[in-house]
Amino acid sequence: MDPVIVVGAGPVGLALSLALAAQGVPSVLLDESPGKDETRLARTVVLREDTADLVERLGHDTLRDEGFRWSGWRSMRRKQLIRELPSAGSAQDEPLPGTLHLPQHALTRGLRQAVDAERLVRVTRLSRVDTLEQDRSGVTVHTREPDSTWWRGSYLVGCDGARSTVRKLLDVRFPGRTAVERHAVAALRTELPWPGRAVLHRLPPWHTGGDEITARPLPGGVWRLDWLLPPRGELVTPDALIARIRDTLTGWCGEAPPYELLDTGVYTLHHRLARRWRVGRAFLAGDAAHLLGAVGTQGLDEGLRDVENLAWKLALAWHHGASEALLDSYQAERRTAVAARLRAADQSLPVLRGGGGLRTLVPGSARGHDALLADGHLGRGPLGAPPSYARSPLAPPHAEAHTPVGTPPGSLVEDVRVTAPDGTAARLRERLGRDHLLVVLVAPGTEVWDRRHWMTAGVMPRLAEAVEALPVKGEVLVTEAYPGASAHTVLLIRADGYLVDSFAGVRPAELHAAADAARGGAEPASTHSDRTADIN
Repeated sequence: MDPVIVVGAGPVGLALSLALAAQGVPSVLLDESPGKDETRLARTVVLREDTADLVERLGHDTLRDEGFRWSGWRSMRRKQLIRELPSAGSAQDEPLPGTLHLPQHALTRGLRQAVDAERLVRVTRLSRVDTLEQDRSGVTVHTREPDSTWWRGSYLVGCDGARSTVRKLLDVRFPGRTAVERHAVAALRTELPWPGRAVLHRLPPWHTGGDEITARPLPGGVWRLDWLLPPRGELVTPDALIARIRDTLTGWCGEAPPYELLDTGVYTLHHRLARRWRVGRAFLAGDAAHLLGAVGTQGLDEGLRDVENLAWKLALAWHHGASEALLDSYQAERRTAVAARLRAADQSLPVLRGGGGLRTLVPGSARGHDALLADGHLGRGPLGAPPSYARSPLAPPHAEAHTPVGTPPGSLVEDVRVTAPDGTAARLRERLGRDHLLVVLVAPGTEVWDRRHWMTAGVMPRLAEAVEALPVKGEVLVTEAYPGASAHTVLLIRADGYLVDSFAGVRPAELHAAADAARGGAEPASTHSDRTADIN
């Protein structure tokens, strides 16, 4: 069986190759660059809890050293504090969501190091694709000089960015909006009055503040500051940027504290969405499939969610064959989710950025708009929360044995503590990203009972037998409790952490039907016999 070809070695392409390798699927990673990334502290990424979990699971240790988890959040408007969130685990009612901020070059470097140590990933540098052909059994691409080569793969995923060659070779349109937002950015080392806390300041009272400023901390006393610019015009000269920095620091601190300017930039954000994300055996992911980033949304977050969604489906197809429904579900789920995110951002922009309008008429609307914008930065609500695939083509039919829990079907599961039959304890999300479904039994008392007893007691033997009979591989896990679930509830969870269904007790027939729906049905798209475990 030929490896999967991944085109593009940015964070999304690197993460996809690692996610495939974690499920025993070899890949060829075609990297157009020489494999070195420029150090840019003004170019950073914000990872939400689910995407940070994915990167950590792929073996990226840089998050612990170069990433920063905000200890708080402040929303300000003119001279007034609108909202302040404390650190997670405090006595307050509204904890801060798990958010990680780190330089993009650090993320890419860490992923490259993990890829270099992975025997199932073959990386080729300076490899630019210029030809793509498909047939019923695979994909063939050609990379041009200096190392002209033909490559053969079972599937291909274009992770080659906004100007994607793969997307153009597939003749997929990429409509959308240009220059939705522009930001002047500076990375500097200084002391601000809110150590460890991110700040969103709208309509600051000083002359060069503009409409909006954000300040996000990094390790070592470094801050990234963003100033929202008019969509067009206003050339940002070095002198003008220095004036912005000094006025902002003076406005926040009373007088400008000493600072060290480390990096600067001006970034233009676009909103675009590819018409198709799958063409035969070829797929698009990351910036090749979508561009977003206005009003606090994070494009890389969505690219990593593409990885989590697609990797297990390609793994199932590579190992066992997969139905067209399963492969089509990638576009159905992810394109729909990103389209909803773009729609929410586009609908918010006139309200948040326009003058006058409803906010001059509705009492308290300004505070609500500030909360909406903060949600985009914090990963909440329609602008930032993880998507739901409730209307997925992989959703099972309603079962009489269904019982509701705190997580609706099609949503991301809670990260509870689980125990495997061999006694291994872990967080639930640590067990994701493998080539099987997860079946979790809610069994109060298992943390205090001897495992030798509960493995052979109650419903466990019957559950183990039901999981053994599933149409796809499943792993049994046990948890002491799950939000909204009663004792003996059984949860069926996809490899990307989304709940398929939950049942009152062990229901073999319903469990089997739900697992069959989650794999897209029984008819394979192709039959594979000659598989390889190593391509190096």
